[in-house]
Amino acid sequence: MTEQNPSAHARSASGRRPGGVEHENHPHHDNFTVVGNHLLQHSELSLTAIGLAVHIQSLPAGAPVGIKTLAGKFPEGEIRIAAALRELEEHGYLVRTKERLQSGRVVTRTVFRNKPRAAFAAVAEAARPAADEPVSPAPAPTTTGRVDPVAVTDPVGPAAVLLARLRVQDSRLLLTERDVRRLAPAVTEWLERGVPATAVERTLTAGLPQEPIRHPAAFLERRLTADLPPALPAVPRPSAPAPRRPDPLQTCDGCERAFRAPGPGRCRDCRELPPSAHIAA
Repeated sequence: MTEQNPSAHARSASGRRPGGVEHENHPHHDNFTVVGNHLLQHSELSLTAIGLAVHIQSLPAGAPVGIKTLAGKFPEGEIRIAAALRELEEHGYLVRTKERLQSGRVVTRTVFRNKPRAAFAAVAEAARPAADEPVSPAPAPTTTGRVDPVAVTDPVGPAAVLLARLRVQDSRLLLTERDVRRLAPAVTEWLERGVPATAVERTLTAGLPQEPIRHPAAFLERRLTADLPPALPAVPRPSAPAPRRPDPLQTCDGCERAFRAPGPGRCRDCRELPPSAHIAA
């Protein structure tokens, strides 16, 4: 006869541990929102951020999602809601940019991404050359000694990724691969002048016109050229102090030995002797 182990964990007939969640699912045919498990089970987002993301995703396009508006709906308050929105920004679910309207009023443009990692992967894939694409030679300098931007054929790099990513902010800024190669040197010049990539992206996407952008490459080229900031001035290095020249040699008036001093007189040994010693000498 076998003995039963009282400490063994009991399991239900379905294999689930007692106390775990059980689902009673009913299909939704209307008035529902599809949410990915990458958000609902995100290990780095707070529950407030996850709940807020689900709420924003369920709203229709154009619905206000400002901090004060959300705080008026829920009991968390403005501080917790603002912190949750920052979490969603840091993990790529939310993008907020400032735009200036033709009236001069500044508004916040909010874009919610229901699958940010897929969006980033698509951008990286668009910027990556094909595996069987031959490696292009280095661009040849023009007669002026500068590299011809049209000849730059390597689309990989921070500038090219930044340009390819603009269509995620606004689909009207979709660029061809040739446009990315042509504009990449201009973006690189911004980066070399100490402008962060986020600031370059914000400059290119802020205050976009309401009407369709028929030529996005020309539109972005004008902004890159007209708004180019000046180069940072070089920080002067502190000049090293000139080496001090040694004092000239002098002849001691007491013992006639040579010593260094700014002017004639007695050496240190003679100065330290009592006055009677000088008289005896």
